[in-house]
Amino acid sequence: MTDTSDLLQEMNERSREVFRRVVEGYLANGDPVGSRTLTRDFSEKVSAATIRNVMQDLEYLGLLDSPHASAGRIPTQMGLRMFVDGLLEVGNPDIGDRAQIDATMGRNEDDVTGMLDRLGTALSGVTQGASLVLAPKHEAPIKHIEFVSLSHDRALAVLVFSDGHVENRLFAPPPGQTPSSMREAANFLNSLVEGKTLSELQRTIKTEMTKRRQEIDTLAAELVTSGLVIWESGEDQPERLIVRGRANLLTGSGEAQDLEKVRSLFDDLERKRDIADFLELAEDGDGVRIFIGSENKLFSLSGSSLVVSPYMNSDRKIIGAVGVIGPTRLNYGRIVPIVNYTAQLVGKLISDRS
Repeated sequence: MTDTSDLLQEMNERSREVFRRVVEGYLANGDPVGSRTLTRDFSEKVSAATIRNVMQDLEYLGLLDSPHASAGRIPTQMGLRMFVDGLLEVGNPDIGDRAQIDATMGRNEDDVTGMLDRLGTALSGVTQGASLVLAPKHEAPIKHIEFVSLSHDRALAVLVFSDGHVENRLFAPPPGQTPSSMREAANFLNSLVEGKTLSELQRTIKTEMTKRRQEIDTLAAELVTSGLVIWESGEDQPERLIVRGRANLLTGSGEAQDLEKVRSLFDDLERKRDIADFLELAEDGDGVRIFIGSENKLFSLSGSSLVVSPYMNSDRKIIGAVGVIGPTRLNYGRIVPIVNYTAQLVGKLISDRS
């Protein structure tokens, strides 16, 4: 792929201005921008024919495209990437937007998930896109683990954390489990806990099961091993990926192909697939990241853009992410500072409560 930063540097002032105005016009109203529109308030006195020639050159470079037979142009995905990386001006979030986000923090309650739910609703309302909020895992040290048999194919894993938080997770145990094998599995795990978080315990189990397999019978070993999956995605685990504002994506999607893209995006959001990959998108870089069209590996088929930022706990460890997804014609200059502000606000809230 062409290095857009080098391409931008090689462009003269006229080409750069034409390109910037086409992109800004498209992002503002979604319509192709024609040469006559650009000549009205161009910085220098030029003819429409001159502007058309510049636009043709930009189209040849792969930065603009002609969606119809008319002379109007829209930016390509590469053009949007170059604009975002080299020409986008990002300031502070609007005072009104901040006030709407801040209002979700007004309640003094312990339910972080409830707060993040309200935050996602406010974020989708402010941006008129769909908001994605990845809630943090519960990372307090574990105090005690217990397995409870409910039927031959259903059991309960009870996790008691040092901060008093308790999680009950339903799962299907390996065949043949007995009350004694469940007690043995629980005793084995509790001998390893030693103040570890759930993530740390999972790593320890993988090592210790190899070293100490002789200390535990086959049934109990199967239960411990299956727990590596159970504790990561238990059915009763609180929903980590909170999606709000799907209806906003239908606005302005009048054409059949646009509606089909939105349906594809809805399917992806309903499945809430690849939660770990969503966090990975944010973890790969510091601060806000923008994924346009096929650059977005989670929702590439829908041709959407994703603006995402991680948030951190008091130890500066990334524990979740906040994002907005919408059409590639996003108002990036407005949405980027909102997402950044929201992520910082969530990180501070999580840190203050820990």
